[in-house]
Amino acid sequence: MKIPSRLQPLLDDGLIDRVLRQLMSGKEAAVYVVESDTPDGPEARCAKVYKDAQQRSFRQAVDYTENRKSKNSRDARAMNKGTAFGRKAREEAWQNAEVDALYRLAAAGVRVPKPYNFLEGVLLMELVTDADGNAAPRLNDVDFSPEAARRHHRTLLDEVIRMLLAGVVHGDLSEFNILVAADGPVIIDLPQAVDAAGNNHAKAMLDRDVTNLANYFGRFAPELIGTEYGKELWELYVRGTLEVGIPLSGRVAAPRAKVDLGGLMNEIEDARFEEEARQMRMGQPEN
Repeated sequence: MKIPSRLQPLLDDGLIDRVLRQLMSGKEAAVYVVESDTPDGPEARCAKVYKDAQQRSFRQAVDYTENRKSKNSRDARAMNKGTAFGRKAREEAWQNAEVDALYRLAAAGVRVPKPYNFLEGVLLMELVTDADGNAAPRLNDVDFSPEAARRHHRTLLDEVIRMLLAGVVHGDLSEFNILVAADGPVIIDLPQAVDAAGNNHAKAMLDRDVTNLANYFGRFAPELIGTEYGKELWELYVRGTLEVGIPLSGRVAAPRAKVDLGGLMNEIEDARFEEEARQMRMGQPEN
């Protein structure tokens, strides 16, 4: 096939040796299957080529980029002003977020593609495959028995827990960015990942991520629909008691309303006063 110009620098630097085919093309990136020669022979990998920022609405990215730090003050000023240089810096920051998240999560044992390199807007990483060695399908393309749906749902909840313990919330998790590999699900597409402690929207994003999982697997195991695992995970995270494999109920107790003792005593006093006044009007002595 004709070599995409964006992949040429990786060929020139010896990071890849062959481009085999295009795997997919989405609104944010195009992904190619490439091959790298290793001491153990040729190894298939994938190269994610990010598209220009003009093809993505950053109005939808504001919540995700909250509290992200630029590498220097010049970039930060340019990004705030919206200059051409600033837009380029913002795009690089968006791409770097996925690279940083992949390395961070891989080190924490989260099931994500192993990253190999990042060069000029191209992320080189592991090619996730199925049992036959083909590119793994997305979760959305696979049907499950009720038992398998419950098992995969719990597996992914544990992956979400590992991410949260590493301080990361995916922010856009759904059946469309989870691959079903030969040995289980693998989470992909992380440019919108947010810092769990540093982003005010992290709690809501976590709840949405986990609700998406429940709704998808609920197609096969209906009892998962309407569960509150996201809220439960966040409560455990805030308390500092969250851990992988922890028993979960999918339910969150409603917060107890605080009793206004002062107001209650005033109501009792008013009721007594009204009763005394009523008895006086009726000419009856107070008991």
